[in-house]
Amino acid sequence: MMDRIRIKKPLPGPKARKLIKRDEAILSPSMTRSYPFVAKRGKGAWMEDVDGNIFLDFTAGIAVTAAGHCHPQVTKAVQKQAATLLHMSGTDFYYEPQVTLAEKLAKAAPIKGKKRVFFTNSGTESVEAAFKLARYKTKRQRVISFFGAFHGRTMGSLSLTASKAIQKEKFGPLVPGVTHVGYGYCYRCPYNLTYPECKIDCVDYIEHTLFKKTVPPEEVAAIIVEPIQGEGGYVVPPPDYHERLAALAKRHGILLICDEVQAGMGRTGKMFAIEHWNVQPDIITMAKGIASGLPLGAVIARADIMDWEPGAHANTFGGNPVACAAAIETMNLLENGMLKNVQVVGAYLFKKLQTLARKYPVIGDVRGKGLMVGIELVKDRTTKEPVPKYRDKIIEGAFMKGLLLLGCGETGIRFSPPLVITKKQVDIAVQIVEECLA
Repeated sequence: MMDRIRIKKPLPGPKARKLIKRDEAILSPSMTRSYPFVAKRGKGAWMEDVDGNIFLDFTAGIAVTAAGHCHPQVTKAVQKQAATLLHMSGTDFYYEPQVTLAEKLAKAAPIKGKKRVFFTNSGTESVEAAFKLARYKTKRQRVISFFGAFHGRTMGSLSLTASKAIQKEKFGPLVPGVTHVGYGYCYRCPYNLTYPECKIDCVDYIEHTLFKKTVPPEEVAAIIVEPIQGEGGYVVPPPDYHERLAALAKRHGILLICDEVQAGMGRTGKMFAIEHWNVQPDIITMAKGIASGLPLGAVIARADIMDWEPGAHANTFGGNPVACAAAIETMNLLENGMLKNVQVVGAYLFKKLQTLARKYPVIGDVRGKGLMVGIELVKDRTTKEPVPKYRDKIIEGAFMKGLLLLGCGETGIRFSPPLVITKKQVDIAVQIVEECLA
């Protein structure tokens, strides 16, 4: 029964070690594995490995299993659809689950007027589609992205990504026309300023420096931005940041693309994270938690923007009926109580981590919204010197104690549990983190 942590030392166990050895012999070494966890099954926020150890999951498969592992309603919807129709390509034919999900997404999306939806299989595909759509519609080539951003690893989205140099090493040349600027990362301001005295100069820099010296604004198709940076460190920008960015884009006829791949689908306490800033983007990209574990992504845009001709863009598996069924049920769950749970338990988690920060100076910053919360570890709060090796030791120590965590940014730890997490489970997780800090 998966209802509490149960660990048989040592970790990894014998079955896990055997599978890891097989994995290393056959799978690509390009994949990063944080620690030797070998999953067998999951339920809610609990995971069991192949040796029968039970872990509390605060990763949700990188913010993917929104409704928790194998939520009974999602599982039932998947099984029902799988017994009816597995695939018929929504690119060439029609089927009801794809249309129903598109209608639900369009209704929920914070975009004015009529909207259209394009389905993909992942976040990087969603970003690729939005990148192409922005160029297609505006007939402009340039795109502005941000340092710290992670938009994916395929060539177009990788060109927009600026998370870690190794992700681009030896893959050039990438798609030209992309310019990166500093994000609104107040804890480590890229321009060495202090909020609010800075008056959000990180946005003004685009207008007053970039557009005047190197990037003609009339050549910029889009600005792509994460409402909260994910891989970059769970970075929440300052108030007015997104409003200022949206106003700048509108002044120059530039499309605003919000990458909601990690922050969307209720993770921050709202269906879409950009709603916290009352901003209406032109295009939204999403994936991860949309189908609670099944591969699915989407692009939502104003209908007058997504008016490209038949054949301009398509794919084979996007909008798969089984994945759509899972997403429809995920949205139903969000609308009927799960979103409220994110708000309540997310606030509880945030306060618990703030209390921890007051006790342990190594925690330099606590930030986030809903159940997208991160802590940043530093050697000293004055110098803010990063301590990535120390961060990694804490994550590994938590694993040994039965808690699954992931890092983010150079020296951060993310807390992104399934959206059904409880306060009691939060208490367990925070206690383990404190034990590791101590």
